[in-house]
Amino acid sequence: MAARVIVDPPAEGGGRRVRADGTTLGTAYSLHDLTVFLQHAGLEGWDELDVAGTDLIEWRGGGPEEWR
Repeated sequence: MAARVIVDPPAEGGGRRVRADGTTLGTAYSLHDLTVFLQHAGLEGWDELDVAGTDLIEWRGGGPEEWR
């Protein structure tokens, strides 16, 4: 996966929409959820620390600690 991943700001009800190359991967409610989406998209073997520290993700409206 070489696509840039965009994590939108938290929604009012919680959760953040996750997109890669314009395709919505789903709504993540935690860093764990985001990690699972990215593993299914091809970043197998990545854990939450890898996901939180990568430059592949554009965090909008807060970083990996913001989910509400």
